[in-house]
Amino acid sequence: MPEENAVIKSILSRRSIRSFDGKPVPAEQIDKVLECACAAPSGMNFRPWHFVVIEDRAKLNAIAGAHPYGRMLSQASFGIIVCGETRRGDSVSPWWEQDCSAAMQNILLAVTDLGLGSVWLGVNHNEQFKIAENLRELLGIPEKIEVMGIAAVGYPKESKPAHSGTDEGVIHKEEW
Repeated sequence: MPEENAVIKSILSRRSIRSFDGKPVPAEQIDKVLECACAAPSGMNFRPWHFVVIEDRAKLNAIAGAHPYGRMLSQASFGIIVCGETRRGDSVSPWWEQDCSAAMQNILLAVTDLGLGSVWLGVNHNEQFKIAENLRELLGIPEKIEVMGIAAVGYPKESKPAHSGTDEGVIHKEEW
């Protein structure tokens, strides 16, 4: 079998990393990650995404406290809150969640390719956790903007083997 190309290698190497050393990441690398996020596909080219980049340690700690599974943000070099604009004037984006999810995946893959680690933290919109509301308050996110997720990013303090193979029982050909 031929050697895997760089894209496939990054996809298979991407793992959820939850332990970071907290060292700062150069601004050029953060800019490259954001450029990759903006290269995501978007239904009707609406491009609903907005990205709130957090490097300030006090804010990262506050966000870690606002997310029930976000403890690793207190060690991360930076976080990216991925948000979606669901309406723009008379236009509505029915696919904002898919568009923002594609942007998030591009973030995770770019981070992996740069030798960094990351984990995608979902933002649950139910009453139990109120994560979106907490983030809105902490970061001044407007009410008209939806909060989709958080990427915690940094230099990894752990490593995990690359993925291989497919999950048993999930591939269906021609029909279920």
